[in-house]
Amino acid sequence: MLLGNSPDAWLFAATIAAGAWALLWLLRELIGIRYRRYLSGAGARPIRILPDLASSTRQFFMIAAALFAAQSNLTLPPQLHETLRRVLLVLLLLQAGIWAVRSLRLLLDLRRAERGADSSLVASMSVIMLVSRLVIWSLLVLVALENFGINITALLAGLGVGGVAIALALQNILGDLFASLSIALDKPFTVGDSLVIDTCSGSVEKIGIKTTRLRSDSGEQIILSNADILKSRVRNFGRAAELRVLCQLRVRYDTPPQALRAIPGMLRAIVQAQPQARFDRCHLTTLGSWALQFELAYFRLQPAENPLLDLQHEVNCRIVEEFARAGIRFAVPEPAALAITAA
Repeated sequence: MLLGNSPDAWLFAATIAAGAWALLWLLRELIGIRYRRYLSGAGARPIRILPDLASSTRQFFMIAAALFAAQSNLTLPPQLHETLRRVLLVLLLLQAGIWAVRSLRLLLDLRRAERGADSSLVASMSVIMLVSRLVIWSLLVLVALENFGINITALLAGLGVGGVAIALALQNILGDLFASLSIALDKPFTVGDSLVIDTCSGSVEKIGIKTTRLRSDSGEQIILSNADILKSRVRNFGRAAELRVLCQLRVRYDTPPQALRAIPGMLRAIVQAQPQARFDRCHLTTLGSWALQFELAYFRLQPAENPLLDLQHEVNCRIVEEFARAGIRFAVPEPAALAITAA
C-alpha cells in the first residue's frame, strides 16, 4: 500500500491520467485543424476565436486536468489532497488568464482589421491591451490568494486607497489617455483630415496617446492635448462631401438690363462646365452706392480629392473671359464713392 492505495489503484489512476491527457491533446489538435480556416475567413467571431484558444492551451493545464481526473479515484491524506487541489486551481487560473488575454488580443486585431490601418488605433489598442492584461492578471492573483486562505479584504482596501491617490496625481495624464481612447474608438477624425480647432488649423499628422499633432498650411507643427481637443469645437473638413464657394461680383450701373438678366445664366454655364462642380444659385442681391452686386454660390464635390482653389481659379478666369466677351465691365470704386461709403 502506498499512501493508502493499492498498486492496482495507482495503475488505474495513471491510466485515467494518461487517457485524459491524450483526449485533451487530441481535442486541441482536431479543433485547430478543423477551424483553422476561420482565422482568415469571415466566420462568426466565436468560431474564429476557438482555434486560437485551442492553440494557446498549455501542457501544464492538460497535465493538471489529467491529475485532477486521476486523483478522484484515489484516497489521499487530507493535507496532500488539499495541496494538490490548490496547485491544480492555480494552474487552472493561469490557463484561464492566458485564454482571456489571447481572446482579447484576437478581438482587438479583428476590430483593427475592420477599421483599417490607423496609427492612432494601433496606439490605443496597445493601451487597452496593457490595461486589460493588468486587470485580468490582478483578478486571477486575488482569486489565487483567497484560495490559499489569505484575507484579501485589507489588500483590496489598500489597493483602492492607493489607486485613488495615483489617479489624483496622474489625472491630467489619465485624462489625455482616455481622450486618446475615445478618439480611437469614436474616430471623430483620422490621420490626414483637415481640422480647424478654435484658432488652430491644419492636417492631422499623428494621433498619439497624450497629444495630437497638426501640420499647418504655413508648415509649422501644432501640438494639442487630446483632452483639450475633445473639449473644443472641431471642424473636420476632411470628411466634407462638398464645400461651398461664395463669390461676390460687382458690375457697373451702366450695364444694360438685358446683360444683367443674362449674368446668372452665364455664371451657371461656367460652373456647370467644370468637372466636380455643382451650381447652387446666382442672384443680383444688392444695389450698392457704386455697384450692382451679384452673389454666386457653387459647390466643390469631393474636396479631399479635388483641390478647391483649382476650381476657384478656373471659374474666376472663365468669368473674366465671358464678361469681356459680353462687354460687361466690373465696377471699380471711385474716390467719391469711397468717401460716401466711409461716411
